[in-house]
Amino acid sequence: MSTNVSSHAEKNNLVGVECLLELPKTLSKSNKKWQVAFIKIYCSRTLLNCAKHAIGKPGLFPRSLSYTAIDLDRHQDHHKDFKIDQETLNDLVKNKNQEKLESLGGPKGLVSALKTNTRLGINEEADEIQRRRSTFGSNTYTRPPSKSLIHFVIEAFKDLTILILLGCATLSLGFGIKEHGLKEGWYDGGSIFVAVFLVVAVSAVSNFRQNRQFDKLSKVSSNIKIDVVRNGRRHEISIFDIVVGDIICLNIGDQVPADGVFVEGHSLHVDESSMTGESDHVEVNLNGNRFLFSGTKVADGFGKMVVTSVGMNTAWGQMMSHISRDTNEQTPLQTRLDKLTSSIGKVGLLVAFLVLLVLLIRYFTGSTKDESGKREYNGKNTKSDEIVNAVVEMVAAAVTIIVVAIPEGLPLAVTLTLAYSMKRMMKDQAMVRKLSACETMGSATTICTDKTGTLTLNQMKVTDSWFGLESGKASPSSTLSRKVVELFHQGVAMNTTGSVFKAKGPSSEYEFSGSPTEKAILSWAVGELKMDMEEVIREHEVVHVEAFNSEKKRSGVLIKKRGEMTVHWKGAAEKILAMCCTYYDGSGVVREIQEDDKVQFENIIQSMAAKSLRCIAFAYSEDGETKKLKEEKLSLLGIVGIKDPCRPGVKKAVEDCQFAGVNIKMITGDNIFTARAIAVECGILTPEDETNEDAVLEGEAFRSYTQQQRLEKVERIKVMARSSPFDKLLMVKCLKELGHVVAVTGDGTNDAPALKEADIGLSMGIQGTEVAKESSDIVILDDNFASVATVLKWGRCVYNNIQKFIQFQLTVNVAALVINFVAAVSAGEVPLTAVQLLWVNLIMDTLGALALATEKPTNDLMKNKPVGRTAPLITNVMWRNLLAQAFYQISVLLVLQFRGRSIFGVTERVKNTLIFNTFVLCQVFNEFNARSLEKKNVFRGLHKNRLFVGIIVVTVVLQVVMVEFLKRFADTERLNWGQWGVCLAIAAASWPIGWLVKSVPVPEKHFFSYLKWTKRS
Repeated sequence: MSTNVSSHAEKNNLVGVECLLELPKTLSKSNKKWQVAFIKIYCSRTLLNCAKHAIGKPGLFPRSLSYTAIDLDRHQDHHKDFKIDQETLNDLVKNKNQEKLESLGGPKGLVSALKTNTRLGINEEADEIQRRRSTFGSNTYTRPPSKSLIHFVIEAFKDLTILILLGCATLSLGFGIKEHGLKEGWYDGGSIFVAVFLVVAVSAVSNFRQNRQFDKLSKVSSNIKIDVVRNGRRHEISIFDIVVGDIICLNIGDQVPADGVFVEGHSLHVDESSMTGESDHVEVNLNGNRFLFSGTKVADGFGKMVVTSVGMNTAWGQMMSHISRDTNEQTPLQTRLDKLTSSIGKVGLLVAFLVLLVLLIRYFTGSTKDESGKREYNGKNTKSDEIVNAVVEMVAAAVTIIVVAIPEGLPLAVTLTLAYSMKRMMKDQAMVRKLSACETMGSATTICTDKTGTLTLNQMKVTDSWFGLESGKASPSSTLSRKVVELFHQGVAMNTTGSVFKAKGPSSEYEFSGSPTEKAILSWAVGELKMDMEEVIREHEVVHVEAFNSEKKRSGVLIKKRGEMTVHWKGAAEKILAMCCTYYDGSGVVREIQEDDKVQFENIIQSMAAKSLRCIAFAYSEDGETKKLKEEKLSLLGIVGIKDPCRPGVKKAVEDCQFAGVNIKMITGDNIFTARAIAVECGILTPEDETNEDAVLEGEAFRSYTQQQRLEKVERIKVMARSSPFDKLLMVKCLKELGHVVAVTGDGTNDAPALKEADIGLSMGIQGTEVAKESSDIVILDDNFASVATVLKWGRCVYNNIQKFIQFQLTVNVAALVINFVAAVSAGEVPLTAVQLLWVNLIMDTLGALALATEKPTNDLMKNKPVGRTAPLITNVMWRNLLAQAFYQISVLLVLQFRGRSIFGVTERVKNTLIFNTFVLCQVFNEFNARSLEKKNVFRGLHKNRLFVGIIVVTVVLQVVMVEFLKRFADTERLNWGQWGVCLAIAAASWPIGWLVKSVPVPEKHFFSYLKWTKRS
């Protein structure tokens, strides 16, 4: 009763407001004012009465008693639109609550409660999608926050050498200010501080940007496409766009995109190991377990599910929100570089210790003098502050030698080149899932590729058909008997995972969904045989299904119509033919398959296969059992030939790979004649292979060989037809045993073992199942073999770029260590100060890595042989180049160190500045030499690499600033034009030296292998 009274009062209030707002025109001015005042008071009281929710946004404005905020929007509770709430839905699947599901009326009742339809799905309108999203949530989960720039700055400061330098800078700053005052005393310590912070900043920013790049790629890789039914139409949408109530179509290899309940399908088995850890597959059907969990994988069969929970309401979403992606994955190359860095670091540590020891001995024995020529150490007469300051400078110099010696730029160069190549490879239709694959691909010696969709376009069309022993090219629908046409309708419509959709309207066209093979057959049946798929499905009931299996290469269905059971099979023509004892001719007469007829059928299949057609046969039997599909004594209905044309450019890509020394092997499920025809068309089989008996064989033959026979023959095999996923795995194992670096392409769930076993697993982005993608290292987004060749080129580019940088870096390391050591031992001083060495370290490590690690791949890379599994990282060519340049730099700089003052007639500070300037410019010119390890023309393609040119310009400009304007900071003196000319001339000599050195031949056998041989002997 009270509810009625309050609602009645509310109505009266609203009516009163409406009446009051209409002011009579006859009122005087003063009366109007009173009336308006009354309306304001009345309206505010009415609004307060109606308001139920106050706006509470803390921090938007301070709360005070001077106002009252009310929300006029009566919050609509969308949960009332549905007969079930989110809490019930969550409990339903998470706890596999069978009783709750039965109380809702089973799957049909649940579908009804969620206002959806098993056949038609939900309404596709934006308002409906938004209503479901606001009610039940979106299919996204909150990720842990990505690492901030501050995190990388802190990580950079954890480096021990940086901390020691900061300690030295602090002591130097303190003693300098104490001795010379704040105005003059801060330069030495402050300079080291600035240099250290600059190195840290550049390193932190580089790592931060690389981390952001990996995060972006992670988001792209998790954006899976899912088949849903909306408005009766089946189409692909992003996994993030799924809402509660959606009807999802699941096939072998798919990832279950959300929690849900099974509504229809057959032989559905799910791999729940990602959730439960159990390796056994779980069967899902309408009579037993009906629940499907987000993140699990479909292992077999097909079906439909209704989505009950999405995003954070699923167990998978909650689990993923607590998992942060590890971007610190160590690639094999990074591991090898860590060992190299460690070895160089130990040498640097030894040199630094010896330099410090020599400097300390010379100082305390009074051998060193200051700028005025006086001894720096005079026993007890020297102040303790001066002694500590001198020791601090020596320690700083020694530590800086370690900083220069340890090539921190190597890991940075690998990271930069991997991040850069990953970004560029995305544009070239390849998404890298595992970093190591980038570099490993460069070492690949063999590529085992699929045929369908990789070498071919995957745009299938039925171009040939045979009904019995008669060709069906001349309009089959008019010449075939009604019985045969009806049986074909059943065999196509009921034995498929595809679907046909036609929108209402006279001009609308048919839309076909499913695999390319299914779409081709459905299109042919609808167009040529005038099949009405909806009518066929309405008239028949599916009793049992045997889903397509890559081992058996066929699929079957047991259907019932008015109590009569019929079995239909569809699959590889020779497999289906072997199951038949009779056949239907075009007129509908059943005939026995005699020996001559069998030979004729085999010839028909071979002639179709020779034209690169995929042969699919249809068979049926009326003697259906309820538990098992009949597999013998069937009647052959007909054979269709499906054309899948080769991709344009695939022959060129195959030739490029073969020219690069990489063997291409085609592994396909098609018959041997189709496989041979396609291999010849793509250039995998050449005229020379006609004399090779082992070039083409079937998977069964390969399987029957002994292990020794397989190892003997596997390198000669070019094509393996009628192969199973196990045959592919067997071939990969044999090739790896022989020392090959193997890349494998795969798209099916059963390809997962081979993809994991291979050195590089390449899955297909369009046709590939989620299981295949998760097992792979790189996803080829356009399913094109030309993209595989591009990945090979990028892999070689990554390896080559890192080798360039190693050569550049080691040249600087060797030169800097030798110069400082010789100068310290002989003269008792280090010509390059801490700040100068830190500057060299910056241009060498970070800017050098940026310049050399971002070179794009060239076609020249495909002219080299694969480096293989055991090739040394630093080749003979690299040793030749770096030792020649290092020897030249050491010779010139030591001449300047000991004869510079007399040659140029300059002071000690100017001489040291000349050494510093020449050393830096030598590195700038040598950076050009490092662009190519063997080519003499190092300027080729320079205009295409703007980043390299930009870094060179920036380095030179900053060097001019360091020398001419930052005298105190860099401890330099200004140089005149003549002195700059001398520095440039000495540095420029690196180019002709590099040109001459590259003319010197080097043996293929690595230098160190001779040392090992000497030790053995």
